[in-house]
Amino acid sequence: MTQKKPIKKIVIVGGGTAGWMAAAVLSRLKTGRQLDIALVESEAIGTVGVGEATIPPFVDFNRLLEVDEREMLAASQGSFKLGIQFVNWGKQGDSYIHPFGAYGYEMGGISFHHVWHKFREAGDNRPIQVFNLETMAAHFGKFARTQDYARDDLPPVNYAYHLDAGRYAQFLRKYAEARGVVRHEGRINDVRLDGESGFVTSVQLENGGELEGELFIDCSGFRGLLIEQALQTGYEDWTHWLPCNRAVALPCNRDDGSPPPPYTRATAHSAGWQWQVPLQHRNGNGHVYCDAFMSADEAHDILVSNIAGKPTADPNHLRFVTGRRKKFWNRNVVALGLSAGFMEPLESTSIHLINTGINKLVSLLSLDGVTQAQEDAFNRLTAKEYARIRDFLILHYNATSRDDSKFWNYCRTMSVPDTLTEKLELFRMNGQIFREDDELFTETSWAAVMMGQGIVMGGHNAVADTLEEVSTRKELDEMEKSIRFVVQHMPGHGDYLKRYCPARAIA
Repeated sequence: MTQKKPIKKIVIVGGGTAGWMAAAVLSRLKTGRQLDIALVESEAIGTVGVGEATIPPFVDFNRLLEVDEREMLAASQGSFKLGIQFVNWGKQGDSYIHPFGAYGYEMGGISFHHVWHKFREAGDNRPIQVFNLETMAAHFGKFARTQDYARDDLPPVNYAYHLDAGRYAQFLRKYAEARGVVRHEGRINDVRLDGESGFVTSVQLENGGELEGELFIDCSGFRGLLIEQALQTGYEDWTHWLPCNRAVALPCNRDDGSPPPPYTRATAHSAGWQWQVPLQHRNGNGHVYCDAFMSADEAHDILVSNIAGKPTADPNHLRFVTGRRKKFWNRNVVALGLSAGFMEPLESTSIHLINTGINKLVSLLSLDGVTQAQEDAFNRLTAKEYARIRDFLILHYNATSRDDSKFWNYCRTMSVPDTLTEKLELFRMNGQIFREDDELFTETSWAAVMMGQGIVMGGHNAVADTLEEVSTRKELDEMEKSIRFVVQHMPGHGDYLKRYCPARAIA
């Protein structure tokens, strides 16, 4: 449905990470034109955000805003992240790192893991991890940025951040308000729709105020105040593939005074998994679980028994249904963040989906009005993105040999989407991984999780056998040597943070 009315007022419903990320980007549209942007939120409504882990595209998001990295990290108590460590996923006692950045580099037109497999079969016992800078730096607790050593003959460092999500939202609020976004405090008690088009025309506040607009951004969280409660868009439930539906979050101190590791940790337990997000002066922790296999009290006890220090807040118990809205853009409402859907933060995709949602919105948006073509394109592209991420998360649960609990027996034996089945079959046959539709996760990402959880390559691309053995082996040796050199000369992650972006004192 098309609305020819020009967009002169944009209303963002809800603050938090999603609301203020949207406000920050949209505020840049105000330059040189008459456009009002309002954000309404209530301090009485809490946000889900605790410690948040991100992935490398988020670095580009902040660069787009021309945000100073040091200032942002200092304000949000942030640290750096080189990947995610997975513990107890393939089987209990196992551990591997899903790194940012590739294993090696393309050789002979094929991905490095095929070349590695060829030499592995010939007796080279080096694990593939030694050919990835981020994995080795994470293992030794080291960190530096590429520009700190700036040499063309050395591999680049790919990184993201750990952030206090609440403080990051405050940082972006200052950014957006300085560029003309107007914040309104209050709860919404009514949403008004146009009788003919069904478009949202305004939201009514409890204090009697009214905010009118031509475009509305729903960042109201799980409840989906506009996209669901007002427009009844519907929801696609994925809990048969991703059965966890509860979480308990609990920040804590690091009582041993240890520096924050430069990676997120995801530790599997008997009916779910625990996250650890290390900020500069504390850890964000949480336990994601399925209530069909574990009670809230048991989940809380497991979490408290496996954190690094004394809790600094009361536990926050969350309920969710994994899945997505049947439409992300419906009429003149665009849903971002938890309003759009939910997939557990196993691969730190929550903020990323806000980021890409905003990117698609800005790319498609015409201030001349809202058209059906815009809505259809946004929904089609976002649905593909959610489905590819969904499959990658399912892989972690399904690719396990654990049989120590009913939960893991279910995950190991459940049916999975055909799109994932095909990926697994191709990798088992000859290590082939196809990226489709510009999907987020790279060949290295898929290979890291599959090999990390015990899926074995049955062979490799035939091109690997055509590479000249002596020169290729020498190239591998140089690759490993370069990575070792960089890691040896990196400072410890904690020392780097103290020099580069020490956190501001907490009031």
